[in-house]
Amino acid sequence: MTRFPEELLPLHELTEQDRLLVRAAQDVIQRNYDEENSNHTVGAAVRCKSGKVYVGVNVYSLHGACAEQIAIGTAITNGEREFEAIVAVRGRQGEEILPPCGNCRQILHDYMPECEVIVSVKGTPKKIAAKDLLPFSYTVEG
Repeated sequence: MTRFPEELLPLHELTEQDRLLVRAAQDVIQRNYDEENSNHTVGAAVRCKSGKVYVGVNVYSLHGACAEQIAIGTAITNGEREFEAIVAVRGRQGEEILPPCGNCRQILHDYMPECEVIVSVKGTPKKIAAKDLLPFSYTVEG
């Protein structure tokens, strides 16, 4: 598998607000982790420009929804349209920061290309713009 060298990616350090966002994602999965059925194993948190944070957990099924999608949908349902940062974590304690899957990358690109996504780079949390996670993305020209 070919990967981009980290030094070529526009990565940024986390702020205290970002660390609190990671903690919100960890809190939601700790409250909802479903080891028995594996229905809820990922938690996500999205911070909006309003400063509000919305959380979600994955909903597992044949065509389930990712935790990021649930968090984004909750934010949008509450009237939010501008997003600053998002993170997803996995594990009983939310100990692993996950990169978004391909479908989530497309959704992030479509809804919030400038939003910073918290990812793990060699075990260290970093941020990258959603648009930079999906090079050569599908875009509808209007």
